[in-house]
Amino acid sequence: MLLSEQDQFLSYNGEVLVFQLSKPKHAEEADDKTINLCVRRMAFNRDTKLFVQKSSGVFSMGASHSKIEMICCSCTTDSRTGIILPCILMKKKKQNNVKYFLLLLHSSNQFEPSFYFKLDYELKEGISLFPGPSLLWRHANKLFYISSNTCVVQSAPVQLSSVVWTGEIVGEGTVVLGIRTACLPETEDPAGFSVSDRAIWGTEFLGYAIQTQKMLTGTCFMPHAYSRVVSSVYVCKSERLKKQLRVSLVAITHKNQLIWFQNGVPKGVCELPYEKPRSVKPALTSNDLLFVVSFSSGNSCVVQRRDSLQVASKWQKVKCVLVDDFIGSGSEQLLLLFKDDSNTDVLSTFKITDLGEVNYASGINYKHDAPAAEGLQENGLLTVRALETRLQAGWTSVRELQQHLGLQKRVILESCRALKDLVEGRTHILPKAKEVKCRRWARSLLNSAKAFVEGLVSLWDDVENPADSLSKETSLVSEVPERFTEELWHRVVGDSLVVGVKLAESFYWSLSEVSLSLVMDQDFSSISPIIKCQSKIIKLNKAFSALAVSSSQIEPPPKKMKLDLHSKNDLEKEFPKRSSRIQPDGAKTVTAVTSLSPLLAFHRVCCVVLLHARKQNHQSDSLQQSKKISVLCGKILLSLEDISNGRYSVKMLRDNSYCTGSMEDILAVLAVSVRFSFQIVSCDCTLTPVSSWLLGEMECTPFKECQDNIFCHKAGNIHGTIFNWALKNPFQGVLTIFCRNLTVLFQCLHSLTRILPPGCRVKLLRSGSKGALTEQLALALEKEMLTSKNSLFLKETKAENSLAWGNESDKKMSNAPLASLLDTEEGVQQFRKKLQDEREESVRSMNQTMNGALYQKIALKIAEAQLSSDMIVWRLA
Repeated sequence: MLLSEQDQFLSYNGEVLVFQLSKPKHAEEADDKTINLCVRRMAFNRDTKLFVQKSSGVFSMGASHSKIEMICCSCTTDSRTGIILPCILMKKKKQNNVKYFLLLLHSSNQFEPSFYFKLDYELKEGISLFPGPSLLWRHANKLFYISSNTCVVQSAPVQLSSVVWTGEIVGEGTVVLGIRTACLPETEDPAGFSVSDRAIWGTEFLGYAIQTQKMLTGTCFMPHAYSRVVSSVYVCKSERLKKQLRVSLVAITHKNQLIWFQNGVPKGVCELPYEKPRSVKPALTSNDLLFVVSFSSGNSCVVQRRDSLQVASKWQKVKCVLVDDFIGSGSEQLLLLFKDDSNTDVLSTFKITDLGEVNYASGINYKHDAPAAEGLQENGLLTVRALETRLQAGWTSVRELQQHLGLQKRVILESCRALKDLVEGRTHILPKAKEVKCRRWARSLLNSAKAFVEGLVSLWDDVENPADSLSKETSLVSEVPERFTEELWHRVVGDSLVVGVKLAESFYWSLSEVSLSLVMDQDFSSISPIIKCQSKIIKLNKAFSALAVSSSQIEPPPKKMKLDLHSKNDLEKEFPKRSSRIQPDGAKTVTAVTSLSPLLAFHRVCCVVLLHARKQNHQSDSLQQSKKISVLCGKILLSLEDISNGRYSVKMLRDNSYCTGSMEDILAVLAVSVRFSFQIVSCDCTLTPVSSWLLGEMECTPFKECQDNIFCHKAGNIHGTIFNWALKNPFQGVLTIFCRNLTVLFQCLHSLTRILPPGCRVKLLRSGSKGALTEQLALALEKEMLTSKNSLFLKETKAENSLAWGNESDKKMSNAPLASLLDTEEGVQQFRKKLQDEREESVRSMNQTMNGALYQKIALKIAEAQLSSDMIVWRLA
């Protein structure tokens, strides 16, 4: 930073360092002909909005027959400690002898001489300080540098007409970017772009790495065409990608422009507001990346880089612009020091801003304007009062929101208690109205519970006649046959709890949309007793195919997801003869999977198992022949002691080359697994290695209950995976894998591909056979057609009931002969009136409106039917 004034300013760790040269104050010291270099550390006080001095230091220098000047100052790294310290370059001139020395300033305000050197000329161009500390300058188109490690002036083997930037580049160390006269070597291709470009412009960019003494191609910074106009550069970012240097930089030109370059390509340009730009540096504020441009005329501007480069602000009569975190906010701000001839004190007129919320300015200009100051004070008082009012209103809103959330929490907990009492047949006692501060709240509790049983969550809706609705729901539960479940079981698989309900044969075939809910039986006042779980319906054939599986059933859900179950006849067509005795059991089991660890936090917990379903009546095609039911399947008791003892763990043991897992263990593993089917086709070789791979490398053994399905006993993540290998012919087969996650699946496939013959094709299959899915699609399309037909018929019936086609006089008139009406003028008028009435009634019948609730109900039914058919079409694709 070069300044024409005697004072030098430098920002360091949020402070402003002010360097001044002065003579000693005492007369006896003045005789020694010494000059003091003084430093003052100034910090911004956010209370007084002024800069205050924290500390100071002095360095005395002999000045006998010499002229001492400060050349520049900057923050650079001390190679001995790696600490960044302020560094000042001083010049002592005595006749034709010029001596330069470098000083380091420590945190104790002590100055340390780093090195010195003598020259027979003065430094004027391309002066830069870089880590070491080291100094670089340009003289007579040659590049010179000196470091504290060598203290010897060295010359670089390059000639530069100007230096535009010096700094660090990734992998290269300190790099000097400059401009030189174009060199056109004979060995280089004359048709190349680089050679022709340099020949046209006569100049080129060049990068020189000081430590490695390596030349860098200037085109990675910017095209050579800009070498004649660029005056200063700042490299914002550099990185190496695949051994290629990528650089982002901004440059200012003699044409009063700021240009953004990305990997040597210009990406944006901005016209600057003043002439003769001198330097550019970045500022990373809390809002955006800014570029501060200083001009030779003493002006400055800030360019913002968002969608495009644009001037965000500009100032005149600026002494210096510093960038640092002066207010301690964690991001950088700009400190503008203005020229003020009326006040000789440093930092007297300043401005701190980030072009956003931060905006501090010195009040020096207001001390001669008392009325304006009083007005500002009054405005400030009014502003504070307005802010206090807004703060008070905000606290009031927060308290109201907290009360509202507390009320909602009590509603949810009371609704859960009402739900438990409802399914267990107990009478629920409603809280008093004064306790909940809402009369409607007490009446809505049972409605909320009823809605939750139906699969809907309703907290605040006030339904009419709740008692009638409750009695209706109770009647639905009572219509369920007494023996609807054959068995309730639960297993622990890893960190998951699997609960299974085995349904009775007669009860199972009349159900759809089946799912399970788990409700904690304990009375907790702070948490919801509803347990988040995922329901699955597992229907097993020879290949353990999961034909109907719900996705992520979370309780309580906003609505139930549809589960398309086949009718009994459809299943008999798909699986005509079940040879295994486990197939009927598997086809009637509904499971729910939930996380086990949250339940074990209570040490002992009792859960109520609820089954939600829609009971179908297959005697009619009407959409009104299904009703929702909720039944209590029983309770399960969990304790940490039983889990630790492995009481409910899945036991898959080997017994004479068989796996002895029970039906419940198999279903539990399937419930927590994800099914994938792969078609394997080999054109040249048979697929006999697949069976050897399963029984050998994967250490699989078949189940005693169904020997076509095998269980993996191999140690590691793959343990517990279930396989089924079905050969259609020696060259084609289907491998079905039930695994816990995708990582296990990829491990299995990676091991499989190593043993497959060359040229094999592996294809992921959709779930379900093509024939069964085709029949399902036909049924779904038929249901969709009936839904649309019944909806339109309902609309037409309501339209006919709401319209009166003519009055009694019109009916009597219609019975009269047409000829007799047209004989008289009065008859013609009556006939004309009748035609007009019929026309108006026809228009009204065409513009019939529909009740919003009815339309919503019809639209929901049609959407559900269309969703079912669309899902089957997707599975067929």
